[in-house]
Amino acid sequence: MIIDMHTHVFPDKIAAAVIDKLSHMSRARAFTDGSIHGLIESMKNSGVDKSVVLPVATNTQQVEKVNDSAAALTEKFSAQGIISFACIHPDFENYRAELSRVKNLGLKGVKIHPIYQGVDIDDTKFLRIFDRAAELGLIVVTHAGLDIGFPGVEHCSPKMIRRVVETIGDFKFILAHMGGWKNWDEVAEILAGTNVFIDTAFSTGKIPARPDFEWNAADLNLLDAAGFMKLEKIFGADKILFGTDSPWSPPAESIAFIKNLPLSDAEKNKILGGNAAQLLRSI
Repeated sequence: MIIDMHTHVFPDKIAAAVIDKLSHMSRARAFTDGSIHGLIESMKNSGVDKSVVLPVATNTQQVEKVNDSAAALTEKFSAQGIISFACIHPDFENYRAELSRVKNLGLKGVKIHPIYQGVDIDDTKFLRIFDRAAELGLIVVTHAGLDIGFPGVEHCSPKMIRRVVETIGDFKFILAHMGGWKNWDEVAEILAGTNVFIDTAFSTGKIPARPDFEWNAADLNLLDAAGFMKLEKIFGADKILFGTDSPWSPPAESIAFIKNLPLSDAEKNKILGGNAAQLLRSI
């Protein structure tokens, strides 16, 4: 089974506009139209069995509405392999009650994005959320590292993440983008020995650049096989989760990258879905 632990969709009425905006910000090409139906079609074409949708709240007013929509999306499309996580915002006052409500809605985790939300990941506002999520057994997925759409902005560096882990202790914590997008040397040095999960989203091969924007060829490089294996040796195949950041990476190419790594079939199967299945069952 292949499980994509990192995807994004948007309501049909705004999907096209959102994709256009984000594509211009990132200068990257999208591989679906950003809708739930586009994700399902992409799954069918690439052999992905299940996908986890990760919504982000960019302000506090969105939180409850987005979480209600996440529960409805899961109920409507679970038979087609879709489940959605919830969102939370660091400035949301009733975070304890909302995380309890997330748990009661049957949602298995929450997504945060320190760059979009403008708060350092080791700030007290986030630490209290992590502590509550740990109490409830919820998974926390965070954007980690730099962000292609916000050059130079740093709210979730490996050093900050290390402080989170040292403060909160072990909890179900997934660092997107192989632990820290474009911070991979620091990830290897600073986060070694932690018990975090990392996902592969938008981190392997090359950035799918839009042809109508100029790029320096070197800036397109993400992790090659050697770079990936360096991180695999540090974290282990048991701690890596497959993700595409759909619609921003082509699933078939992302799957092929994992299948071509110098790993055993058992290790590849863990990364492509086994680890995610076990983690999701634990909730």
